[in-house]
Amino acid sequence: MFLTKKYIGDKKFYKMLLAVAFPIMVQNGISNFVSLLDNIMIGKLGTEQMSGVAIVNQLMFVFWLCMFGGLSGVGIYTAQYYGSKDDEGIKNTMRYKLWLGVIVCLVATAIFLIFGKDLVQFYLKGNNDGGDLKATLRYGLDYIRIILFMLPAVCIGMVYTSTMRECSETFIPMISGLIAVFVNLFLNYLLIFGKFGFPKLGVRGAAIATVISRYVETAFVLIWIRLHMSKYSYFKKAFKKVTLSFELVKKFFVTSTPLLLNEGFWSLGCALLAYSYSKRGLNVVAGQNIANTINNVFNIVFIAMGDAVAIIIGKHLGAGEMEKARDTDNKIIAAAMMTSVVIGSIMFATSGLFPQIYNTTHKAKIIATHFMMVQALFMVKDSFLHTTYFTIRAGGDTIITFFFDSVFMLLVSVPVAYLLVEFTSLGAAVIFAIVHAADFIKCIIGFILVKKGIWLKNIVSE
Repeated sequence: MFLTKKYIGDKKFYKMLLAVAFPIMVQNGISNFVSLLDNIMIGKLGTEQMSGVAIVNQLMFVFWLCMFGGLSGVGIYTAQYYGSKDDEGIKNTMRYKLWLGVIVCLVATAIFLIFGKDLVQFYLKGNNDGGDLKATLRYGLDYIRIILFMLPAVCIGMVYTSTMRECSETFIPMISGLIAVFVNLFLNYLLIFGKFGFPKLGVRGAAIATVISRYVETAFVLIWIRLHMSKYSYFKKAFKKVTLSFELVKKFFVTSTPLLLNEGFWSLGCALLAYSYSKRGLNVVAGQNIANTINNVFNIVFIAMGDAVAIIIGKHLGAGEMEKARDTDNKIIAAAMMTSVVIGSIMFATSGLFPQIYNTTHKAKIIATHFMMVQALFMVKDSFLHTTYFTIRAGGDTIITFFFDSVFMLLVSVPVAYLLVEFTSLGAAVIFAIVHAADFIKCIIGFILVKKGIWLKNIVSE
């Protein structure tokens, strides 16, 4: 009975949780579903086109997570400022986000322009496995040269939408995201295949569609805020000045930098893992791309639960409601894990169906199925780690999350994958499963950290 009360909420609790998490689920769900359709469209062009785009998206993932990590770091303050009703504090976090976003975009652009070819070739060191490595490189470079034009829109859009979410406004970011994915889907159909008189641009068409959709998304958010400014007091004259005091920069920097580094190193770890698997052949690159795209559709619930932890728990901590924060957090983690049992079971049962949609080799489809089965089996573990990570982060313990997340990835997960690929004949999916199993060490650490309550801190009370 005690455990039930500790981990199971009442109707009012789940209504509150859904009010925050459901718009995020809808946005991520439709976004990932459209990404799946996008992926299928590119997959219709062939294995080389799909693999080239998949490699670039893996590299772009590093940029996305660096931007997300940096903005989320200062976003911890935004959520707590919102809980303490401090509009000026929120405006200061936005100014810091803008400067940080511009720097990340400039660095990413320089890296991709100078080292883009080398980075794509890094994934093409394995055997061709029936594919054309030179063609894959060419398609990847075609895609990357165009996709870089979206970075300014991503920067501005994320500054505003991340702030809205941290202030419990998840509906408008959901709408803007939905508009973007449908624009992207429609333009993909026109530009990839050359429908209704448009040129048939293939991979380049997919890149152009993505760039345009990001600018549409950002424009919608800015126009909406402009028309409803009275509702968002924290946006009023937020950029009347863009300077910050040294004390504030130092304060935000200390908290946000570990998260930026964490997301950057974690995504680098993901890229290195993908590289290790890619040494088993081009079919593994294609298969893992298919599996990851479909997995993203299934994991929207626990991803949204993590965002809900950041928003709800951050607000409680900012208001000084420590016991309420602990109780709510226990229930959100439990909800994420219970739903993952159901969703993971469905994913496992249907894992052999989705790869059949793609125009790729039979071997790539088999590999995709095996990767999906592994992801389904470990979904409960991933949901626990995701919500635990956001719990620790909500109290400003970004140094701890840095070691908990990216350091573990680079010191444990990546070496395990590398050694198994280099010194065994195990299949890629088996290695993938062993790497996942190693995460149970992190589960134990996460459980101890959450139980000790090291995250129960109000970092804006001063």
